Amino acid sequence: MPKQKTKSSAKKRFVLTGTGKIKRKHAFKRHILTKKSNKRKLKLTHDTLVHKSDVNAVKEMLSLK
Repeated sequence: MPKQKTKSSAKKRFVLTGTGKIKRKHAFKRHILTKKSNKRKLKLTHDTLVHKSDVNAVKEMLSLK
């Protein structure tokens, strides 16, 4: 059986933490920033964790499952 390949898009977007959780960046922080409030842009700056309902799908894309 051939090896399972990692999705190139997923390996650029997600990082595995030391405890096994998956980190991701927020969307909507690239352009059209003038209409967004400073508070909203600040919240979008920080990384967050992938939701538990999506963890299995992301792990499969990263060939961790």
